[in-house]
Amino acid sequence: MTRTYSLSGEWHSHSVRIYYEDTDAQGIVYFANYQRFMERGRTEWLRNYGITQEVLHRKHGLFFSLVSTAVKYTKPALLDQQVVVMTRVKEIRGIRIVFAQEVRLDTAAGELLTSAECVAVCIDASTLKARRLPDTLKQVLNVAQSGSNS
Repeated sequence: MTRTYSLSGEWHSHSVRIYYEDTDAQGIVYFANYQRFMERGRTEWLRNYGITQEVLHRKHGLFFSLVSTAVKYTKPALLDQQVVVMTRVKEIRGIRIVFAQEVRLDTAAGELLTSAECVAVCIDASTLKARRLPDTLKQVLNVAQSGSNS
């Protein structure tokens, strides 16, 4: 039986400056670049709990791969703006982690620009097949659920 854990964890924030390389000819962030920003947000969320992508691969023989992403583009980010990528774990189920993410302007109002739900699957690096989350990672996620980190 697969258990589902619903997490109400705190949001982790990662700041991103919008550079020319992130925009189209009109100075508006190209839509696919929000995916890059959110990837950084998920990576920095893990790093916040002492786990790096390199350690996941080398020590645990695993990595994560997105299997679905639902994105809503509300308002564009512009050249030279500062945005904040907000990330939290919404749910853990078997081999999957569901992330809720938002990209907001880094201002007092924090206006929402983009929101997404991203589903990542744990993959065994040697077989390239889905596998359950290791206990060490589950322990970290329990810390995330409680809203504290070390």
